[in-house]
Amino acid sequence: MSTGTDVIADNGAELAFRDYEAVRHRLPAPRAPASCTHAADLDAIADQFDVFLLDAFGVLNIGETAIPGVVERVAGLKARGKQVLVVTNAAGYPSTVLFARYQRLGYDFGPGDAVSSRMALLAGLKAYPSRKWGVMASPQYGHEEIPEGAVFLEDDPAAYAQAEGFLMLGASVWSPARQSLFEQALKQRPREVLVGNPDLVAPVESGLSREPGHYAHRLADVTGVEPVFFGKPFPAIYDMARSRIRAGVPDHRVVMVGDTLHTDILGGQAAGFRTALISGYGFFDGEDPSSAIERSGILPDFILERP
Repeated sequence: MSTGTDVIADNGAELAFRDYEAVRHRLPAPRAPASCTHAADLDAIADQFDVFLLDAFGVLNIGETAIPGVVERVAGLKARGKQVLVVTNAAGYPSTVLFARYQRLGYDFGPGDAVSSRMALLAGLKAYPSRKWGVMASPQYGHEEIPEGAVFLEDDPAAYAQAEGFLMLGASVWSPARQSLFEQALKQRPREVLVGNPDLVAPVESGLSREPGHYAHRLADVTGVEPVFFGKPFPAIYDMARSRIRAGVPDHRVVMVGDTLHTDILGGQAAGFRTALISGYGFFDGEDPSSAIERSGILPDFILERP
């Protein structure tokens, strides 16, 4: 989820694909299924699964608009006794804002029905000693869920210098100047960098927005500081999602549904779940994903025309 101002409008999917391929050495390894099946939508595969893990952007909505028919489809899955969970890299938004957005879009999701990379990072912080964190995020939501004593990274070099570690949550107010300050600070004194949103891009109405993952990988390339990632495709968010799945459901009856090969599909495979790629919305936006699948070697169990 993003309102990022750095938007790729032309040839965005191809550029983003190349960027994802360039950082494959930091991503989990793919696990190819025995076959890949094309189907119309979630209803067409519903009998094969008990649990649906749905990405948000590109599956539930594009920007501030629900994808037509998906509100009703999700409600139908629930009516059939299916468990439906949102698994999203929306780390820039507090949980209250996240659930308010789903309700505004018409989805009936409660607090137990969603796992965000922000939640995964905040849970992961329990393993770290208390410290003064510098936070990459919009300050418009205040310090809700942000660790006590943390400061927002803006245009003051002192904030970067004084931080004892960094949390990368949202890029909606990020800028080249702030990225430069961040890089300089880490070169001068390496510190831990925890990333709540590993996405390189996210679909918005005007194209694809640059997300924290883009800047985190750039930091690693420039400074040598390897970030710790908590969202898709990395394990922490899937471990949290697994803790919400009904007891007794085997992995092969769980499907991760998303629009991105390198996050949703790769992460779902690494977690041991089956996967379904949405080709009609989001990252591919109606384009044939066959070339990207062949070039990346990331093959989903299903390709769906729409959610």
